[in-house]
Amino acid sequence: MFYTYILFSKIRDKYYIGSTVNLTERLKKHNTNHSGFTGHTGDWCIVWFETFDNLRDARLKERQIKNWKSRVMIEKLISSAGCAK
Repeated sequence: MFYTYILFSKIRDKYYIGSTVNLTERLKKHNTNHSGFTGHTGDWCIVWFETFDNLRDARLKERQIKNWKSRVMIEKLISSAGCAK
């Protein structure tokens, strides 16, 4: 199973969009102290995800969401799935 996911940080008030094969392990990595975008806060939580049968489709969905470049569109996607930040 492959995943496209959206994380939210209350500290940064930001969303992060990604894709992975192991959602649990990926979240743990995001919440470790590292120098990347998701580093240093440790408060990232999953607010939305979708499963796919292959990595290609998961990456396509990730790219689609990132291309929106719109917090409003991301929040509409999250709320339409019954999720809240």
